[in-house]
Amino acid sequence: MSQTERHRRLRLLLRQHNRQRKQQAKKIDILCNDLIAAQRHFIQKLSHVGFAANFYKALLGSSDLRTLLAQAGQLIQQDVPGAAVAFFLRQTDGCELHVAKGQGADGQRLEECFTDDLIESVCKANRPCVLDDLLGMGLAAHPTLLRSVSMVTLPLNDLGRSLGFVLLSRATAHPLSADEVERVSLITCGLSRAIRGCSLTLHMRD
Repeated sequence: MSQTERHRRLRLLLRQHNRQRKQQAKKIDILCNDLIAAQRHFIQKLSHVGFAANFYKALLGSSDLRTLLAQAGQLIQQDVPGAAVAFFLRQTDGCELHVAKGQGADGQRLEECFTDDLIESVCKANRPCVLDDLLGMGLAAHPTLLRSVSMVTLPLNDLGRSLGFVLLSRATAHPLSADEVERVSLITCGLSRAIRGCSLTLHMRD
C-alpha cells in the first residue's frame, strides 16, 4: 500500500471518528437537557405538593366559613404575592362574596364588575376562565381596568356541583403565571370540600 493511500485512509478514519464523536456529543447534550428538564419538573411538582399540604394543614379544624375563607385567602396571597383574591359562593338567593384582605397594589375592586348573570355563567362553565372567556360571558368594566389586571377564575365544586369560584387577579406589570395558577388550582378541590363542610355545619346549627 502506498504512502498516499495510507494517508487517505487515515484521513477517512479521522473524519468518521469526528463525525461519530459529534453525534455522540449531541446525544449526550439531549440526554442531559432531558434530565435537567425532568428534574425541574419534579422539583416544581414537589413545590406544588408542599403548598397543597401546608394549605390543607392550615385549614384543619376550621368550621366557620368566614374564618376558613380568610385563612384560605391569606395562604393564597402568600404563595401568589401581590394578588387579589375573592371567593364567590352560590346561595339559593344569589351569591355570597368574600374578599381577602390585603389586595393587590392597584387596589382595584374587580369583583364589583361581576354581575349576577356573569357570576351564574362562570359557575355554569365550571372551569378556569381567563379574561377573554369572561368578556364573552358579559364582563363589562372600564378598558383601563381591564388592561391593568391579569385575572383568572377557578371553579369550586363538590362532586361536580358548582359551589362558586375563586377570582385571582394581579396587576399586569406582574401577570399571573401558569405555574401560580396551577398551584392554586390544586387546592380548590380540598377547599371546596372544606367550604361544603362549613356550610353543612352552619345548617345543622340553624
